[in-house]
Amino acid sequence: MGNGIAIAGTLAVDYIKYIDSYPAEQQLTTITGIDRSSGGLCCNCALTLAKLDPHLPIQAIGIVGKDEAGDYLLGLLAAHRSMDTTGIRREGTTSYTDVMTERSTGKRTFFHCRGANALLAPGHFDFTTMDATILHIGYVLLLDILDGPDDDYPTAMCRVLDSARKAGIQTSIDVVSESGERFTRLVPPVLPYADYCVINEIEAAHTTGLTLRSKNNEPVIGNLQAACQKLIDMGVGKWAVIHMPELSCGLERGGAYVQQESWPIPAGFIKSSVGAGDAFAAGLLYGAYHGCCLRESIHAAGAIATYSLSGAGASDAIIPFPELMQKMAEISKSC
Repeated sequence: MGNGIAIAGTLAVDYIKYIDSYPAEQQLTTITGIDRSSGGLCCNCALTLAKLDPHLPIQAIGIVGKDEAGDYLLGLLAAHRSMDTTGIRREGTTSYTDVMTERSTGKRTFFHCRGANALLAPGHFDFTTMDATILHIGYVLLLDILDGPDDDYPTAMCRVLDSARKAGIQTSIDVVSESGERFTRLVPPVLPYADYCVINEIEAAHTTGLTLRSKNNEPVIGNLQAACQKLIDMGVGKWAVIHMPELSCGLERGGAYVQQESWPIPAGFIKSSVGAGDAFAAGLLYGAYHGCCLRESIHAAGAIATYSLSGAGASDAIIPFPELMQKMAEISKSC
């Protein structure tokens, strides 16, 4: 078994801009505050895991620019002794996202500049030296070269995932929430190369074609198990997991369906929901790495994602795993 978890993909600076409400087109709203935080799957998941367990070896793989924003991201990652950043190359301009966040609800709208993330390619992965149990990579649909064609695979992302498996490394993917035909063209071909698929209900609906939210914006509970099953049928090797604000659910290949309501929280607990999906994914990977069952892993992932809501950035609020679980138990009892 490998040593630790490798996290690859998007690295970005999030400029979290707080607004009272999102304006209609051509209308104005006031920005009432700004926070800067690390963003993107690689930053979010790697930092969350490092804070959950400072002894867990983490390898970060991606590209940042030769600029101040790149210095900022590398500084945040390298501050953790368990973090190996030798897999991060420097070229181009560091990716960034303006995250427009409604104060009352925590809902976010993203304006993203791909930047250096668009340059990540199969050649940036060295599986002859990578010492990891799991490789988590994403986001599918935001990595231009990896989403692009390959001579021997449906996409270059498939090549990377297959190479990881051939090196004895389990694979995990996440997808960005995007509408349009690219979902049906680029996501399904990747699923047979993924042992774990961790996505939200919007991404799952686009991938499976099933309705997972009603016109009243309520979860369509009756379709969730079918969506997980379809992800397995489309090729996911071990766990297909869907998370949403109200609940999380998952299915293990050959196993039972799991569904759990989200942890209760008091009014005013949420500062921002940016990166909550990555916090959930990190928790699920943490459980899988330690040999926990799907139910236990979803339970822990839900707690980690919920606790992350109390911070401005995806990993800002994260504390060591035992303390976090104890605090979430106390918070849930008080609600």
